[in-house]
Amino acid sequence: MMPILRLAPKSLASRRVTVSFSIFAIAVSVMLLLGVERIRTEARASFSNTISGTDLVVGARSGSVPLLLYSVFRIGNATNNISWNSYRTLAANPRIAWTIPFSLGDSHRGFRVLGTNADYFEHFRYARSRSLKMAAGRPFDDVFDAVLGAEVAAALGYAVGDRVVIDHGVGSIGFASHKDKPFRVSGILAHTGTPVDRTVHVSLEGIEAIHIDWRGGAPDAGARIDAERVRQMNLQPRAITAFLVGLKSRFATFSVQRKINQFRAEPLLAILPGVALHELWSLMGTAENALAFISYFVVAAGIIGMATMLMSSLNERRREMAILRSVGARPVHIFSLFILEAIFVSGLGALAGLTLFYVGLVAAQPALEAQYGLFVAIGWPTSTEGIYLIAVVLAGGLAGIIPAVGALRRSLADGMVVRN
Repeated sequence: MMPILRLAPKSLASRRVTVSFSIFAIAVSVMLLLGVERIRTEARASFSNTISGTDLVVGARSGSVPLLLYSVFRIGNATNNISWNSYRTLAANPRIAWTIPFSLGDSHRGFRVLGTNADYFEHFRYARSRSLKMAAGRPFDDVFDAVLGAEVAAALGYAVGDRVVIDHGVGSIGFASHKDKPFRVSGILAHTGTPVDRTVHVSLEGIEAIHIDWRGGAPDAGARIDAERVRQMNLQPRAITAFLVGLKSRFATFSVQRKINQFRAEPLLAILPGVALHELWSLMGTAENALAFISYFVVAAGIIGMATMLMSSLNERRREMAILRSVGARPVHIFSLFILEAIFVSGLGALAGLTLFYVGLVAAQPALEAQYGLFVAIGWPTSTEGIYLIAVVLAGGLAGIIPAVGALRRSLADGMVVRN
């Protein structure tokens, strides 16, 4: 068997051009397989870390997914609001370390407007407990200051100091505008790859200020109040849409959740964001599986290409097989030679694919994080990726059985015949 081990690399070297193409095909397919697996894994982790470090999300009683969608992803609208008194009562719970109130309902040129307070910039976390960073300017400290997400600023071409007019309602074109009380861009957040990037952030007082002379969802023509007068008024919110909760101890999570869900003053719902995110992600499981299957078929195509190369070389290698048989090589040796060649090719292809994967990962990592907020870690192959590499090599060896059987069927006499 040892001579066969030495012979297999030499045999492949004699056909280096075709073998190189097979190795390259497998390498590309392995690179795609590992790339899809790593991005799929990191995308799932990034999705799960859209919000990080938050123990509970609280809103009006509805369902966990709708609450998560409008409070975290800014999709849809709440069925009801939470009164300010209820919020302050719950926030005073001694087991709660911090809260972040949200007020939704307005928009700016298709981007959602979020009313909040300074705690948002201090406590909000995403992607493995990363805090929000300012790319330019500073957080709001005036009633009519606005902090833009990175995507809002890039799409609309805003800079610090520009004026922003908020529309009442949600949509690309608001049905009524708060143009009498414009906001000034005080800061622009760094890219996060989360819904924060597509949000215009203003203070809760700012949300209250633009609606102070509105009645029944429309401006009250007989009670117009300009921006300067509004600054002198009491702008404490009357209601909010939802709020995030951070606890002093994770052990208190379920007891605080139960207390909020049983709150007597009004019907509320407290959810664990991690559980709700998992539930939401499971709804997209079909697309995730489809992406994985595509990568499997790409690898299968590379393995089939290698087997085809070995099969197509059988006729050219008739003399080689005949000479081996004539010097005493047994059928098992011929069979083993083809299997070893297939393992060598698939193994080299897997190694080359792993190299291409890391080269591509190093090159694409900055762009993925800057453009999509997707941080793909560069580290040793995971256990799943290791299993994939071993599976590729084993699949290559199994694919080599077909040409190996074909070689065995070539008789010694057939191999010595000269065909014109």
